[in-house]
Amino acid sequence: QLQIVESGGGLVQPGGSLRLSCAVGGWTLDDYVAGWFRQAPGKGREWVACVTSNGIIEYADSVKGRFNVSRDNAKNMVYLQMVSLKPEDTGVYYCFGNRNIKPPRCTPVSRQGRYGYWGQGAQVTVSS
Repeated sequence: QLQIVESGGGLVQPGGSLRLSCAVGGWTLDDYVAGWFRQAPGKGREWVACVTSNGIIEYADSVKGRFNVSRDNAKNMVYLQMVSLKPEDTGVYYCFGNRNIKPPRCTPVSRQGRYGYWGQGAQVTVSS
């Protein structure tokens, strides 16, 4: 089973930046489609970003141009760099990994919510 621990959340003013990190243990990250989804207070899960082992990267329209997802398979880490943050970006951010998407691609995640495993989440609050 995949163990996932997110870190790097916090309180930031609108227009600010944050970098989330995700440490993955239990399995090699190479086999996984990974990325981030979020959940705002009182709302459902919203897919944010996806990165595959074969270099496919996709973003939700709401974060495109502001967020950057990356992975380091050697370190078993996934990252989410967020800039130009808005109050509507507030929520709990979850890192996910799914090794059952073959061939690796993002559409099962972005369209079907097939996240596989995820961690406890990191709170991001954007407020002045």
